[in-house]
Amino acid sequence: QPLISSSKWLQIHGLKRKKLSLSQILSQIGFQHRTDYVTTLGKLVASRYADGLFPQYVRAQDGSVYNLTAKKELILRFVDCLMGAIELYQQRMEWLTSESRLIFGVIQERCIVIVLDFGTAAPAEFDRCRDALSMVLVEQVTQIAKFNLIRATQDLMKWQQKCAPVSEHTVKSAVKWLWKLDHVTAAGHTSSAEALLEAMSETVSS
Repeated sequence: QPLISSSKWLQIHGLKRKKLSLSQILSQIGFQHRTDYVTTLGKLVASRYADGLFPQYVRAQDGSVYNLTAKKELILRFVDCLMGAIELYQQRMEWLTSESRLIFGVIQERCIVIVLDFGTAAPAEFDRCRDALSMVLVEQVTQIAKFNLIRATQDLMKWQQKCAPVSEHTVKSAVKWLWKLDHVTAAGHTSSAEALLEAMSETVSS
């Protein structure tokens, strides 16, 4: 799936775009039971010409009443469409909460710099971090334009001097660099801040 935000995804695949929102469906399978103000009576009066003629649906949101006139076949068609929409939503949720997206979310920027700050992680934690980073490089970074890796240490360690164009070769190179990092590397008190500032300057200049 493309690396787009959920709001953008809903603009493309949402119920309103597919004319499957409740109000859109109701307008296609019936008509609203009107309540109008009658001047001579000085009050709101509900029309009664459809009373008992049609099944009625009351919207919980605003209490409006709809007279349902559609045949069973049309309603079943909407049922099929809604079931398909539910399946699509489920697929999107499963995708959002799987693999690298569960940890990093969905990367939407075209140029990113990942700052690595392992702190005092134990060897096993260090390897789990590198597994997760390798995963995001392969699954998501491969779909953007440029990237770089910076490790927060006393002397900043950079995979490349500046953001590199994404390609199969550069992603493999970054993963290889990641797994060659030493577990214990001296870090100063300001290393994280310096790495973040360097990352921000790179993304701005790129």
